[in-house]
Amino acid sequence: MSDASHKQTGEKELRLFLVAGEHSGDALGGKLIAALKQRYDGALTLGGVGGEDMAHEGFASLFPIEDVAVMGPMSILPRLPRIMRRVYQTVDAALAFKPDAVVIIDSPEFTHPIAKRIRKRAPDIPIIDYVSPSVWAWRPGRAKRMRRYVDHVLALLPFEPDAHARLGGPACTYVGHPLIEKLDAIEGADGAALSRRLGLAPEKPVLLVLPGSRTSEVTRLVDVFGDAVARVSAKQPIEVVIPAVRHVRDLIVAKTANWAVRPHIVDAASADKYAAMRLARAALAASGTVTLELALAQTPSVVAYRVDKLIANLRFLLKVPSVVLANLVLGKNVYPEYLQEACTAEALSAAILPLLGDTPERRAQLEVLAATPGKLRLASSSPSIAAADTVLAVVSAQPGAGKSRRGGPM
Repeated sequence: MSDASHKQTGEKELRLFLVAGEHSGDALGGKLIAALKQRYDGALTLGGVGGEDMAHEGFASLFPIEDVAVMGPMSILPRLPRIMRRVYQTVDAALAFKPDAVVIIDSPEFTHPIAKRIRKRAPDIPIIDYVSPSVWAWRPGRAKRMRRYVDHVLALLPFEPDAHARLGGPACTYVGHPLIEKLDAIEGADGAALSRRLGLAPEKPVLLVLPGSRTSEVTRLVDVFGDAVARVSAKQPIEVVIPAVRHVRDLIVAKTANWAVRPHIVDAASADKYAAMRLARAALAASGTVTLELALAQTPSVVAYRVDKLIANLRFLLKVPSVVLANLVLGKNVYPEYLQEACTAEALSAAILPLLGDTPERRAQLEVLAATPGKLRLASSSPSIAAADTVLAVVSAQPGAGKSRRGGPM
């Protein structure tokens, strides 16, 4: 797709109000802003809530994103009064901004209450949801309810448009997962160079351990992962590498100090993470987006997860055959998953050991993982460009498009 041939022109400014509620949404928002600058030829004026990535594109946030960047009901409850103040502040600011469209980005606990209130007070403002809630996994009735306050969904996963159509949700376009933009970096990562730098024993297979990027995830998983590592190392000498994000690094260092195999801890924000994935013979990972990265890196893996008791009691609401994103994208449960009480050191080590050798289990995973890039790749553009083009198309399709909300030509 040629950027020039598809660039949209505008005589006057395009006003977009963007709302990201946590750091992964901020990363998407930053790339979306950069793509909008590429694809829209007129003046672009932005307002809303974002973080560092959006700020790098010249975006000024109403308040620090850290004020609302929390995950899960148990984390939200203690901060609910502050979050609700920020919700009302954001709604008032959006209406005062008089946008041509509002784009909410992920974090439905924060962004959807904002969208509902904007729709109630200004029903003519189009609202676009960048990242679909997991309506295909649980509480599917949310899809139909979203139609009241969301005009268009930008989906990261290829099966989500069909899911929204089946569930009566809003119009939905697959714009691609941002990880596909990192495919070259993943495939080109130099595992051998990392091995030399860390001084790894070449005769020992590398087990990559990924206990999560949030404090709550690491706290729940790191001890059972350590016990699994001990069981594996008792039968097969291994090296262990752990990519850690900055805010949980100290926790991981402390929790792994007495592991049977002393891990090599590298910076998850650097190229070392992908080099470690390419180097690893197998991985033990927390469920999450990292499973898609492992699939793109063609790394055989075992996946585990534990949540708080309140969420665990709601498991009967799940409507999917797997909670592992890589499995859902590939349409096959390629990565074995161990959740809650099934997440034991015995089970994890038993699943890891076959992946370290030349076994049918390992070969079966590699055969399925080879299809991952094709499942996520778009035919003719990057995800951020596709998202920007869809935002511009939604704005152009509105009654009165070509005029700003202040009455002049756009």
